[in-house]
Amino acid sequence: MADEETVLICLPFAGAGPSFFTPWQKLAPEGLRILPVSLPGREKRFPEPAHTSAAPAVDDAYAQVVAALGGGDGSGGGPVVLFGHSMGAVLAYELAHRIERSGGPVRLAALVVSGAPGPWTPRTDRAHGLPDEEFATRVRAFAGYDHPALADPEMRELLLPTLRADVRLHETYAPSTDRPLGVPVISVRGREDTLVGAAEAAEWGRATTGKLTVAEPAGGHMYLTERPGELLELVASGVRAARGR
Repeated sequence: MADEETVLICLPFAGAGPSFFTPWQKLAPEGLRILPVSLPGREKRFPEPAHTSAAPAVDDAYAQVVAALGGGDGSGGGPVVLFGHSMGAVLAYELAHRIERSGGPVRLAALVVSGAPGPWTPRTDRAHGLPDEEFATRVRAFAGYDHPALADPEMRELLLPTLRADVRLHETYAPSTDRPLGVPVISVRGREDTLVGAAEAAEWGRATTGKLTVAEPAGGHMYLTERPGELLELVASGVRAARGR
């Protein structure tokens, strides 16, 4: 019997849209399918106001996952792995709890978090509420990455409301539960990341009763923009290990 396809559900980092993950499908190892979550305020959902707190964003994401994979007949599909970087990591963590609580047709196999301390560690430096220029500068410093569109005044005016909403969501986030997940967690950080240290990446061990794997590929906080293929290989090997192979 052929291996089941594993679906990698990708939650966006602050300011990102689903198209960021489109190139990943061609890079994904065999048996791994990429399914980005589309949140309001970006791309096809640009006219909708972006979520400013985690709960409605997770409700939105959960509805998309069930619609895409729930099967309607209760049979479900193959195993699902959740992936999120930075803000996406806390959304993926909350979505994992939502899937486990639901007992529905979506079969969660693992959680992959990237560039993020454990969910109980709050952000200390804040950017939301700052004037535009200072906000953009602070976000650049946080991310170690400058979105090219922010350099264009007209584009920045269009993008800032969603980016501000995302940053507010991330900076005001508090976990909905202290109960650990029952699936393995893979915590990834760029080896040169100055924002998230090795000890912070390891904090995710508290988030699961299963195995924690910490991986440190080369690169800084936004390592995934430079070497996505390496990250996807790491995810695929982690999924295989979770299955005991």
